[in-house]
Amino acid sequence: MTYQECLAYLYEQLPMYQRIGNAAFRKSLDNIIFLCDALGQPQHKFKTVHVAGTNGKGSSSHMLAAVLQSAGYKTGLYTSPHLKSFTERVRVNGAELEQDYLVNFVSLHKELFEKIKPSFFEMTVALAFEYFAHQQVDIAVIEVGLGGRLDSTNIIQPEVALLTNIGYDHQSILGDTLEEIAAEKAGIIKPATPAVVSTRQPEIAHVFISKAIQQDAPLVFASDQFKIELQYASLEKQVVLVENSKGTEILSDLELDLTGQYQHLNLPGVLQAVEVLRERGITISEQALRQGLAQTKSLTGLKGRWQILSHNPLTVCDTGHNEDGIKQIVQQLQSLNPKQVHLVFGAVNDKDITTVLQLLPKTYTYYFCQAQIPRALAVGELQQQAQVLGVKGNAYNTVADAIKAAKANAAPDEVIFIGGSTFVVAEIEEL
Repeated sequence: MTYQECLAYLYEQLPMYQRIGNAAFRKSLDNIIFLCDALGQPQHKFKTVHVAGTNGKGSSSHMLAAVLQSAGYKTGLYTSPHLKSFTERVRVNGAELEQDYLVNFVSLHKELFEKIKPSFFEMTVALAFEYFAHQQVDIAVIEVGLGGRLDSTNIIQPEVALLTNIGYDHQSILGDTLEEIAAEKAGIIKPATPAVVSTRQPEIAHVFISKAIQQDAPLVFASDQFKIELQYASLEKQVVLVENSKGTEILSDLELDLTGQYQHLNLPGVLQAVEVLRERGITISEQALRQGLAQTKSLTGLKGRWQILSHNPLTVCDTGHNEDGIKQIVQQLQSLNPKQVHLVFGAVNDKDITTVLQLLPKTYTYYFCQAQIPRALAVGELQQQAQVLGVKGNAYNTVADAIKAAKANAAPDEVIFIGGSTFVVAEIEEL
């Protein structure tokens, strides 16, 4: 098999959430347990950090991986979905999975796949664990795909479980209330294993407390321990002051190359997870912490988080797509005091996007579009739903056409934003 033939096999043979949605989600860990048992349980051959949450789990995973790399550890990073290339999902010290390794892995285990019939995600998780074991990583940061309790990644025994902000997303799978969603995410809390919750959300804090008591797991709400104050921000970086709960300065002039203001919700969780790792014998100096946070994007290859694509006009993309994600994006756009925002927007067809559309300012100029995946919401339907809510714009059959129109219309002192769905961002040519 060539690499392209291998990808074609995976995309065609294995149910893939990225393409078909809920039908690809397996409500059982049986397949991944069977797969990893057949591979000799590679997930137990290296240390891990487990990260779940609705928003912020990707950024937090990359920040932690960058800090661990800066501390001199050979660091694995597993994330999903990918934006441009399948190999983005599995990295070691920032370097993507080797294409040849994927081809060999699939060729070697094709019969096993045909026997077990795993989903695309189950296969990918098994591949990541096997690759990290093969590479002899010291530690790997493992991002949950969806939920937590029944996510295929939930067969590891991590050093620490980190839970980021909880919001409404994937309700058809995880539940209709924040409590139900939080309970699914809390499923990554393991017996006697430290758990960190980035932000104390009063309405659901009891869910995590209850789970931690049940599992006899030490639990810390990081936002109770660390207060973040912005000192300076530019389009390329932000500098923050970190204080403890008593207002005593812990870190000043802490630089982050992830510039979205919403990172202030993620940073306490990352800092507390670092504290836990230190307590568990992993050496992370202040210098390593600072270097990792200042160079997260270059160390780990992170894309699509409040990413500046060009200037004049300022063009930004972000993968935020649910209610909380869009709320944070709109706040960030407003903070730029833009003369006008030209917003390229697409969505998927298996979510109710009414709440998201209601958050979009009616004064922006909209360019509705459709990503080239089966899950994409038809652009005509998207335009119609938006129009009912007073959000008006033209419809374009492709992301590229919508971006082209926005560029043609935007003045140099205006802003173009591209988002609404991870899959819209994935189709940006400059990314």
